[in-house]
Amino acid sequence: MPDREVMARAVALAARGLGTTSPNPVVGCVVLDAAGEVAGEGWHERAGGPHAEVNALAAAGDRARGGTAYVTLEPCNHTGRTGPCVQALLRAGIARVVFAVADPGALAGGGARELRAAGVEVVAGVLAEEAERVNEAWLTSARRHRPHVLWKFAATLDGRSAAADGTSRWISSAASRGQVHDLRRRVDAVVAGSGTVLADDPRLTAREPDGTLSARQPLRVVVDRRGRVPATAAVLDGSAPTLVSTAATPADLLAELHERGVVSVLLEGGPTLAGAFLAAGLVDRVTAYVAPTLLGAGPAALAGTGITTIADAVGLDVDDVSVVGGDVRLSGRPAPRR
Repeated sequence: MPDREVMARAVALAARGLGTTSPNPVVGCVVLDAAGEVAGEGWHERAGGPHAEVNALAAAGDRARGGTAYVTLEPCNHTGRTGPCVQALLRAGIARVVFAVADPGALAGGGARELRAAGVEVVAGVLAEEAERVNEAWLTSARRHRPHVLWKFAATLDGRSAAADGTSRWISSAASRGQVHDLRRRVDAVVAGSGTVLADDPRLTAREPDGTLSARQPLRVVVDRRGRVPATAAVLDGSAPTLVSTAATPADLLAELHERGVVSVLLEGGPTLAGAFLAAGLVDRVTAYVAPTLLGAGPAALAGTGITTIADAVGLDVDDVSVVGGDVRLSGRPAPRR
C-alpha cells in the first residue's frame, strides 16, 4: 500500500482522540505486516492511556514483526505515565517506521534517531500538512509554550454580530450552533469578555443536541478587568469550572492558562476581545459562520485591531469552506503579515 494512503488512515484515526487526550497530542497509528497488509490500527484515546503505537501493536500481535508502522507524530522516546513507544516498536520487531510530524517536545523528541540507531528504516514528513492540521492545538502549545487559540464568530453577510438594538439570537443556524458545542467539547477552555457576558449572559457550556450538559466541559474563562460581571451571571452557575481573570493583556491571559495546563482555547468573546487577540498576533485559527442575512446596522464582528488601511488587513489562508444549515462556514489560519 502507498505510504500516503496508509498515513491518511492514521490521520483519520488520530482525529478520534480530539477532546479526550489533552494535555497529550492526538496520534494515530497503522501497522502493516511484512507482506504489506494491515495488521493493526490504534490511536491515543485518552490522557494517561496507551499511546497509538502501543494500541496498534497490540492489535497486530506477531504480525508486526518485520512490518511497517505509520504514525502521525514521531514516536516518543521517554517514560512518562506510559513507556517510550520507541522501545515498544523495537520489541515488536518493526522493520520500518513512517511518521508525519517531528515531535517538538524536548523530552519526547529523538525517537527517530533511536530507531535509526537500532537499524530501523525511518521515513519522515509523509502527509505532514494533514497531520499538523489534526494536531495543531497540541503542536502550537508545544512549540510556542502557550495555548492554541481558535477564534469562532457568527456574523451576517454584511459583517454584523448583532442588530442595532443589540439583539443577536440567533444569527447563525441551529446546525451551526450544534457545531459550536462540538468545538467546546474538544477544547480545554472557552474565553469570553465581560461585555459579551453582560450583553448575552451566555453559559458557555458544551451541550448535547437534547440540551443536556455534555460529559466533558471546558474551563469557562471570563475576562473581567473591572469587576463588572454580577454574581448572578449564567456563566457563574457552577455547572462547569469557571475562572474570572483580570489579566491585562491577551498574552498575560494565555500565560495564566498555560500554567494551568490549558492546551487549546476557543475564543468566543465579543469584537473588542477578538480584536485585542488579533492585534497581538495570538489568533491561530479563525472559524466564521456567515449567515445569509443582511442587517445594514449594528456592531461589527471585529473591532479594536488598530488596522486603518487595506494594506494592513489580516488575510486568511482558508483550508475549509462548507455549508452548514444555510450558513457558510469558513475556517483557516491568519496569513503571515507582510
